[in-house]
Amino acid sequence: MDKQPHPTQGIGKVMTTVAWLLALGLLAWIFAGFEARENNPNQSISTQQLKDGGRVITLQRNRSGHYVADGFINGERVTFLLDTGASDISIPGDLAEKLGLQRGPRQQYNTANGVITGYLTRLDSVRLGEIELHDVRASINPREQGEALLLGMSFLRHLEFSQHGDTLTIRQY
Repeated sequence: MDKQPHPTQGIGKVMTTVAWLLALGLLAWIFAGFEARENNPNQSISTQQLKDGGRVITLQRNRSGHYVADGFINGERVTFLLDTGASDISIPGDLAEKLGLQRGPRQQYNTANGVITGYLTRLDSVRLGEIELHDVRASINPREQGEALLLGMSFLRHLEFSQHGDTLTIRQY
């Protein structure tokens, strides 16, 4: 005589499969968040207000040895890679379009990858933590693609910064 499976056995297998899929999805989500924090440990920057009206922020170096931080250009959230070797803020072409930036005059730039042609532009506001500057010079790099942009000296020269270990302290007076 053939033994018939109990009617709830099929439901139990389905529920077990769904539970495993949910557990795997949750683990993937947790590890993706961990990896994002490893690449950009400065997704939320706190600002210390000084008695003299100045501001101080502290950034942590990422696992690749770079200072990456979230900030804002013209009120839109972006990801900065701090680069003291860059004259201007350098914005990838596709991100510049997304931000609605206008291309100004052509400009030649000497980069680690050779000479490139970019386009000058002006940013109404650039904010890192609570440090905000207005009318900042930048360049659009049409050959570069992606979401991260170089936060160069057109912004950084207005600030004082010091590095100690894996920490970068930035002051605005």
